[in-house]
Amino acid sequence: MANSSKTISVKYVSNVQFDPSHNTCCVYDETLPKMAVFKDILEFMKRLPIQKALTNQHRVFRSHIDHFWKNATYDEESDVVTSSVSLNGENKTIIITEQLIREGLNFPDDENSPTSFPERMVKGCMLRMG
Repeated sequence: MANSSKTISVKYVSNVQFDPSHNTCCVYDETLPKMAVFKDILEFMKRLPIQKALTNQHRVFRSHIDHFWKNATYDEESDVVTSSVSLNGENKTIIITEQLIREGLNFPDDENSPTSFPERMVKGCMLRMG
C-alpha cells in the first residue's frame, strides 16, 4: 500500500481592527525642546535598520487599510499575506512577503540581522528601560 502525503495549505482570514495610533511615525529631531532629553537614545535609534520604518511618512487612508485587511489572508505554507487593493475602481491582487518588506524598509539581509528576539530578552530590555 503506497503512502501518499499531501501538503495542506492553511489560510487565515485577517481580523485587524483600525486604531488611530497605528501608522504613526516618530520624530528624531533633538532640536525640539521635548526631544532634547532623549539625545543619546535618538543617536542610537538613528543607527538601527528599523529607523526608516519608524520615521517615513506616507499618506494612508483608513478606507484603504480597511479594504486591505478585510480581504487579507495569510498562507502559512508559503508564508505570504495576500490581499487586494482598489486601483481605478478595479481590484488588484497583491502578495506581501518578508523579502518585500525587508527591501521596502531597507533592512539588511544577512545572518547577523535577527528577525525575532527571545521573549526573555525583550522583557529584560523593557524592564531596564523603565
